[in-house]
Amino acid sequence: MSEGLFEAQWDEARSIVHGLAPRVDAERAELESAVGRIVATDVLALGDMPPFAASRIDGWAVAGSGPWTVIGDVTAGHDSDVKLDPGQCTHIATGAVLPVGATGCLKDEESLLDDNIVSAAHGAVGILIDAALPDQHDVRPSGYEAREGDVLVRRGTRITPGIIGVIAGGGHDNVSVYRQVTVDVLVFGDELLTSGPSRDGKVRDSLGPQLPAWIHQLGARLLNVTHVEDTLEAHTNAIKNSVADLIITTGGTAAGPVDHLHQAIVDCDGEFAIDAVLVRPGYHQLFAKLPGQFLLGLPGNPQSAIIGLLTLGDAFLRGAVDQPLPDLPTVEMSGKAKAPPREIRLALCTLNGLQAQPVDHLESSMLRGFVAADGYALIPAGGAEAGDLVRWLNLP
Repeated sequence: MSEGLFEAQWDEARSIVHGLAPRVDAERAELESAVGRIVATDVLALGDMPPFAASRIDGWAVAGSGPWTVIGDVTAGHDSDVKLDPGQCTHIATGAVLPVGATGCLKDEESLLDDNIVSAAHGAVGILIDAALPDQHDVRPSGYEAREGDVLVRRGTRITPGIIGVIAGGGHDNVSVYRQVTVDVLVFGDELLTSGPSRDGKVRDSLGPQLPAWIHQLGARLLNVTHVEDTLEAHTNAIKNSVADLIITTGGTAAGPVDHLHQAIVDCDGEFAIDAVLVRPGYHQLFAKLPGQFLLGLPGNPQSAIIGLLTLGDAFLRGAVDQPLPDLPTVEMSGKAKAPPREIRLALCTLNGLQAQPVDHLESSMLRGFVAADGYALIPAGGAEAGDLVRWLNLP
């Protein structure tokens, strides 16, 4: 192995690459386009949530003990100028402002209306002996969910559709998020076809079509997918022409007769951080620092390439947007699973409860296992027995 190149344990490799990732800048994103992005600054409530005492239910805002005389109607979306005295009530909608003097709310379905008089139905929830409701029954107090200035969403959180609602509810029209890491994919291999079935000694490229979706799932922004000839000049030019934060290559990571990636990295003034990872499939994955960029070299075998992407690519993208490496949960192996004596094995598995069952088609050149798989079981070097607990990596 050349000076400066080394192989790393799986966890060590992830930690190294995570630490190498420079933090990207923040930008503002409209809420509608922010799902999947990473929050760059704590999101604070711009006002109390809710901003006023409101009814939890459709029914009656009542004052004191019943029965109650109806004096008005309160709808959502309007300030209320109704004032209730004891023994009075007004019809009220869910979310409407609680009238001055109201002591609680009574559900429509738990009430009886006779002419202009409301009383509680037999068995109405919460009614006390004196026909009164508990104070503030079915009322949402002002600031019940959050007070102005409370942190609603922490920096480093990945935004989900539900979190969009939280941010909007806190009064925000947009949110500070980390800029997405940009990615170029360079597909090496003169033996690859870009359409139709494999034929004439060539095989259909299965990585070029799927990597964009993986990259999107991991939170990055794809710029281009380019097929590159198997020459040193073509490799070097393709790398130099990229303007992406991260260049992802497929194939050429070993030392075969047309594997030019190592020399191309050297010719582009790159520095190798990792040249191999002690994992199967996926041993021949590499990571290098280029002037102003980084390069992730994935093996050409499809299963090995995806494992490389989820090993080093995921670690880099997490580091760039202030996300820690996850603590992986454990699952129980359903049966005996083999692994090499010095490398861990990532085996595609289905998950039934907390029990992992390896799928069929686990060879490094195969992809069919993804049809049924839920994730990877991390089989320790030397293998695992039925009932052993192993770490689990969910598929994105």
